[in-house]
Amino acid sequence: MDRERTFLRTFAIASAIGVTYIASSAFKQTGNHKFAELDVERINIVEPDGTVKMIITNVDRFPNGTDKINGRKTNADRKKRSGMLFYNEEGIECGGFIYDGAKSANGHSSGLSLTYDQYDGDQVMQLLTQDFKKGDKRMVTSSLVFNDRPEKETQERMMEISDEIAQLRKENPEAAKVKYKQYQEEGLVGGAPRIMLGKTRSMNNGLFLFDDQGMPKAMFYVDKDNNAKLDFYDDKGNVIASFPETTK
Repeated sequence: MDRERTFLRTFAIASAIGVTYIASSAFKQTGNHKFAELDVERINIVEPDGTVKMIITNVDRFPNGTDKINGRKTNADRKKRSGMLFYNEEGIECGGFIYDGAKSANGHSSGLSLTYDQYDGDQVMQLLTQDFKKGDKRMVTSSLVFNDRPEKETQERMMEISDEIAQLRKENPEAAKVKYKQYQEEGLVGGAPRIMLGKTRSMNNGLFLFDDQGMPKAMFYVDKDNNAKLDFYDDKGNVIASFPETTK
């Protein structure tokens, strides 16, 4: 009996060591591996030093607030969606690709967004499509947008300011507006669209140009009645010239 127990113990220990070695060796193997099908909830693409360069994720594992990526906080106000996030050589988020879509009580809502960010800032380019339906009314818009961003903005400072303004808005909405305007003037937050190519909610398809405050300055488009138009605007958004002046 003692010999059998000794043999069984020895066999169990040897088997455990063997399985551990095989498992660890499999994960350490280099070279390409081929899989017919692979189900995962999230993939982190990393450099040899561990820096995350891309995240491919489902909705539940989308970085949001409680996560830190490359030692930096993530945006807690951002809705969780499936898609990808991109990171530069310093581990700073620099863009992403997200999408969603679902039925609602009397319609549906879906969208897709591909963005690229200013260095350590927010998006300067966005490819966007949105599809909303409520009852019998459906609105579909698609656009390519280029934005100006504040010169001094950083992602971490923007999150701090966002939390500060949100708290101040609860206590004193007017003071929150004043404080936000101060940060805008300091070049820490803000930004404005400058160029948009696509379809608007007014069903106009064309090229739309804006000033550095995001106000419309010129639009060349085809309206929902298939009329081609060229409009120019003053600093207050009023039409000052159009071509042609009248349409049939």
